[in-house]
This record gives sequence, structure tokens and C-alpha cells, in this order.
Amino acid sequence: MLTPKQVWRRTYACFTASLLAALQPSLMFAAEPALPEALPLLAENAPPAASAPAAGAPAASSTPAPISPNPDEAVPVLPDPNADAPKQILNGPSQNVTLNLINRLVKKGILSHAEASDLIQGAEEDAAFAKAQAQALAETQAAVIAQNAMPPVQPDAEEVRVTYIPESVKAQIRDQLRTEVFAQAREQQWAAPNSAPEWTQRIKLFGDMRMRQESLMYPSGNDNVTGAFPNFNALNTGLPFDFRNTTGTLPPQLNVDQNRDRTRLRMRLGFDIDLEDGFTAGIRMATGGNNSPVSTNQTLGSTNGNTQGGGFSKYELWLDRAFIRYEASLMPKANLMVEIGRFQNPFMTASQIMWDEDVNLDGGAIQITSPWTPSFTTFLTAGAFPVFNSSLNVGENNTAKTASYNKYLVAAQFGVQFKVTDKIEAKSSIAYYDWKNIEGRFSSPFVPASATDAGDTDDSRPLFAQKGNTYRPIRNITPTAGAAPGGNQNGTINQFQYFGLATKFQQIAWAGRLDFNNWEPMQVSLLGEFVKNVGLDKTAMNNLNRLDPVVNNRSGGNGNWEGGDTAWYMGLNVGKPLLLFDKRGDWAFGLGYRHVESDAMVDGFTESRFGNGGTNMEGYTLQASMAVSKRTWMRIAYMSAKQLAGPTLQTNVFLLEYHAKF
Repeated sequence: MLTPKQVWRRTYACFTASLLAALQPSLMFAAEPALPEALPLLAENAPPAASAPAAGAPAASSTPAPISPNPDEAVPVLPDPNADAPKQILNGPSQNVTLNLINRLVKKGILSHAEASDLIQGAEEDAAFAKAQAQALAETQAAVIAQNAMPPVQPDAEEVRVTYIPESVKAQIRDQLRTEVFAQAREQQWAAPNSAPEWTQRIKLFGDMRMRQESLMYPSGNDNVTGAFPNFNALNTGLPFDFRNTTGTLPPQLNVDQNRDRTRLRMRLGFDIDLEDGFTAGIRMATGGNNSPVSTNQTLGSTNGNTQGGGFSKYELWLDRAFIRYEASLMPKANLMVEIGRFQNPFMTASQIMWDEDVNLDGGAIQITSPWTPSFTTFLTAGAFPVFNSSLNVGENNTAKTASYNKYLVAAQFGVQFKVTDKIEAKSSIAYYDWKNIEGRFSSPFVPASATDAGDTDDSRPLFAQKGNTYRPIRNITPTAGAAPGGNQNGTINQFQYFGLATKFQQIAWAGRLDFNNWEPMQVSLLGEFVKNVGLDKTAMNNLNRLDPVVNNRSGGNGNWEGGDTAWYMGLNVGKPLLLFDKRGDWAFGLGYRHVESDAMVDGFTESRFGNGGTNMEGYTLQASMAVSKRTWMRIAYMSAKQLAGPTLQTNVFLLEYHAKF
């Protein structure tokens, strides 16, 4: 650290050296000044020095003072020849002009030896700093030149060189990075710490919408004989119908000859909730013209059975799902899942001949999945599901209430999933469905005085149905003489009747699929399903002499019973699975054929679109889908169905749909 004195001396020396360097040419060629001729060379002849005037004294005259004759007062004009010569900095001449100049200044007495040393030291430090800067710059330039001169790096054998990245791929990479960064930000809370309560981060919103243009077409030739197609759903969901009414009014009938066009909307909105520790919950709301289990469609402009409707009236929103799920690993080869509430159908299917895709089950289910090897997995699913529960005050208009009549489905399914090869995967299952008390029961004998009088088995009738199952009457109305309220004129009046399913339903169902993934992402799938209702008693169905004979699915409308207990489906799907659609141009094509006899399954839960819903039909389906964007796609479908038993009926359905998901 330099002292202030050293700093000042160095500054002065640098200034002086710069000045002398500028004057060097003049100093080198300047002649020594001539001495005045009047001045003697000897000191004793020199005039005395003039003394300084005292303060306040008048200024001295410009006339020079006379030279004093006293030798002691003589003023020296030239340097003392006997004095020691100034000590020079260098021992000899140098090749450095600046050092030679400083040396000459010291020799002439202009700079002291100490000042010259400081000056030279500062100059050396400045030179060292400049040299270091120059060396660093030279090394950087040399490194750049060497880098440019190096041969190109040879790519690794497994490296793929991409010379062009499409904009769609860039967008996909950008979205993936954004998703990963946002996920990390939410997890670590570094993007917006404490911006929302913790529970909101455990809820995921999802949903979808669909617009559909639907055409129902009935070709000519359908048998629209009076009373040939009773609408049992309408008969059972209102007051019992009097089949011996004096006006001759027919019971509700199905439309079989007038084409219909409908514009329909479906909207579903749900929440997946992480309850932690293996527990999750789910809630989903959906539109729907009614509380049908097989449809969430809302027909635009429909009244939905309300007193008001159409004219841009608002529509209902229904609770479609609400469940709690628990998942855990019991052991290395057993993964457990338990669900309670109202949830998605947990059973494997290969078509919709038994279960419509919109059906959700109430109750509880358990599933154990065992991945024995990476290519072989087994699964076991079982559950109990309430289908109907009697109201608390069943028998509203009677003082004596009737016993509860509850209906249940108990089911179990075992399946395997395995790889035939690396590109071929198979999945198959066998299931047993036992529907408890779902068939209609014949009541105790009674005489209803009016439509509001209840029978003790009224709850055995189905409160939702499509069409196709075989029905029989469930009220044992005793022919009684006399008029109402005590009689019915021997059965000619007050025949208020309900209808129940004519058979038990105990089904064995097989489902399978074979997926060929040789052309990924395109997939080719073969689908198959077979259902047999082993609970059907054909002898009882054909007994038309009993008090409650079957009333439909008879040849010509009133002949022998023609129904059956078997259903099967075969299908082919080609393209990308709909659930994997993620970019414009993704496509899928499907072809299927089905044969569904009248009582192979409960008609209230089968597909609602084919033949306008229900059983007792066979025919084919053609469909094609194409993605319009990442989250939207269009679908077109054509279905042709004809009735198997009973009067002639053919139904063709055309669908044009636009889907969106989020």
C-alpha cells in the first residue's frame, strides 16, 4: 500500500516524464545559452544578490543593485565544480529510450534519485499489467482458433440425428416441458407458494361434451297391428292400466313406423379427489332427459315429461357417479381395489350387448389383480349391487303395509391378460351374474277398486325398461260379481294391471379380445362376447294356460312363445383406440354383428342406440371416427337391427357426432 507521499511523488514523476518526453526533441537540439559578457567568470567579480523588500516597503527600482566587492556575498552562477556529481540510475546506456531519458534527468538534477526510482517502479507495474492483459487475450484467441480447427465430433452409434423438427413435435415437446415444470412447481410450491389451500391441489377436474344428430328410421313392412308393440316401460311407471276400460283405449304403444330426427347433447363434468393413504374419491355429474341408467343424452327442445319444456328451457343435471375407492398392495403378487358408492362398471366386457357404456353400478365391488409375470396377469372382480329397494311406505293407500321387495345383483368375474407375442396381447374373462328377485311375482288374489289400489307384488315390476324382454301380468285380479268397489263384474271392468319380467336371470358370460400391435400406433382388435341365461325356464315360458301367461314375444302377437336365452357378438376394430386420440388425423373404424335373444339379459341395461335399445334383435353396426384436433373428434355410425321374436320390426339408426374432452 503506497503512502500519500509516495502517491504524490509518483504522480509528479509521471507528469514530469510525460512533459520531458514531449520536449525531448527540443532539448536534444537546443544550444546552451551564452553567458552575459558583462558578468565575470569568477565569483568574486559577481554582483551581490538583491535582498527582498520589507513588508509595506515601496517596490524596488528596476535598476540593478551594484555588485558588492565582498567575496562572501558573491552569488554563484554555475554549479560548484567541487560538489559531488548526481548519482545516475543506470550504469550505462540502455536500449529503452524512456529509461535513458529518466537517467539524463537525474544526471541534470531535474529529478532526484528517489523520484526516478518510484517513476520506474510504477512504469514496470503498468507494463506488467498490460502484458498480462495481452497474454490473456492471446490465449483466448488461440483457444478459439484451436476449437475451430478441431475435427467434427463423430456421433454415437445409438445417437439419432434430427435435421428437422416439425412444428407439431415442437409444440408437443413444449407442452410436455410445461406440464412437467408446472407439476414440479405445484409439488414444491416454488412458483406460487401458499397461493391456494392444500386440498385444492388434490382435486382434478375433467369432463367431456358431445353433440349428436340422430335419425331413427323404420322401413316399410313393420307390423303396426293394433296393440302389437306395448310399451311396458310406460305401463309400469305410471298408474296401472285398465285393460277393460269402457272406451276401448289402448295401452301405451311403441313407435314402429314414423321416422324421427333428434339433436342431442351430452355433457359430463367430474372430479377425481386424492384422499391420500391409498384412498381416492370420484364425483361426476351428467345431463339426461330422465334418470335412465343407459343414457346421459338431453334431446334439445324436449319437455322431459315436465309441465314446461322446449322454448330454450333449462335442462336437468344428474348425479352420475359418487364413490370412494381404496387401493393397496397386499403382497408382491396381489393388488387390491375396493369401491363403494356409485361407480363405473368394474366388469370386463367386449361389447354393449349386456351393459351400455353409460351404466354405472350402485353398491360395492372388490378387485384383486395379480401380475404374475410381466406378460401374464390375472384378475378377480366381485360385488353386490342393489337394483331396487322398496320405499318406506310401500302400499301408500293401504293401512296394512306390504313387505319390502328388494332386488340385488351379485356377480363375480375371473379373467386373464397375457401376451401371445411381443406384439399380440389377449384378454379373456368368465363371469356369473345372479339377479336376485328381479323377475315378476304373481300377487295374492284381490279386487282393485281403482287404479290407486296396490297389489302386494307391485314392486316386483321393473321401473325402467327399454324393450325386448318377455313379460307376464303380476296382479292376481279375481273375477268377482257385482260392481265396484266390491266387484268387477266378473272381470269385465277394473282390470288395473302391472307387468313383470317373465323369467329369472342367472347368466354365464364370456368376453374376450385379441389385440394386434404390429403397426403401432394403429391397432387391430378382434372382439367377442357370449351370454347364456341359465335361469330361463322354457317350459314355464311356453305354458300359456297358467294364470299369468307371457303376453309378448309370441308368434303373430298371440301365438306360441318364440323368445330365447342366448346372445353373442363378434367385432373388428382397426385404427387407434379412441381413448388414445391425441392429434389431428387419428382414426378408427369398427364393424360388429350381434344376435341378442329376448331374455338373454335384462333389456334395461343393454345398449340404448342399437335398434333404439333393448334385446330381441340381431343386426350389424358400422362406425368410423377421426380426430379433428388434439381433444376433439367426429364419429359417424350406422346400425341396422331387426326383431327376432314376435311381430316384424326393423329399426335403422344413423348417428353423426362431435366429441370434445378436457
